[in-house]
Amino acid sequence: MPKVLIVEDDEAMATALRDGFSYEGYEVSVARDGAAGLKLVGEGSPDVIILDVMLPKMSGLDVCKQIRREGNPVPILMLTARGQEIDKVLGLKLGADDYVTKPFGFLELMARVEAILRRGSAGKPGLESYRFGDVEVNFKKGEARKKGKLLDLSPRELRLLEFFIRHRGEVVPREVLLDTVWGYDSVPLTRTVDMHVAKLRKKIEDPRAEPKFLITIHRMGYKFTG
Repeated sequence: MPKVLIVEDDEAMATALRDGFSYEGYEVSVARDGAAGLKLVGEGSPDVIILDVMLPKMSGLDVCKQIRREGNPVPILMLTARGQEIDKVLGLKLGADDYVTKPFGFLELMARVEAILRRGSAGKPGLESYRFGDVEVNFKKGEARKKGKLLDLSPRELRLLEFFIRHRGEVVPREVLLDTVWGYDSVPLTRTVDMHVAKLRKKIEDPRAEPKFLITIHRMGYKFTG
């Protein structure tokens, strides 16, 4: 269960965000001023922080600055009021990962948070090796072998395979793959994913049988079961 820290002084907004994230399965902590928020960062080790710019006791910009000064890489999404363009720029310069301008829809905020968390997951230390079926992948060497024979995998196919292995058992939408493996935030050409998955599948699966490891989930995406 991912943990989110909400630092927001407006009671109605804080309550709405707490209820929304709780409903989506997050473990939620709430602070009503900047100093309390900074304290909870150290105590709770959140996975992501929703941080308002305008806060009592300590501004959101100062909180962000202090978090980064301490070397904490936790993803930070800042909330700014309409017209506070300078705060957006300062927030990003101080180390914020993204921002949303008030008023905003909760679905937009959730999409931004999920994108930040996906990017963070993709940036974790790489796997060194992994074996499934008769395939053995050595990511450190950048190679894969099937029945001992070297496979001709492109760097993109290796990154794609690593992402699937990290998320084995999960249904991964094409848009997520575009965002994480390709680095696009929004690209309509999901056929790009289909083409690369098809090539990868030919190389790792038994061509005489139905796919066993890299499964297409109709209208949803792909699932790796190795």
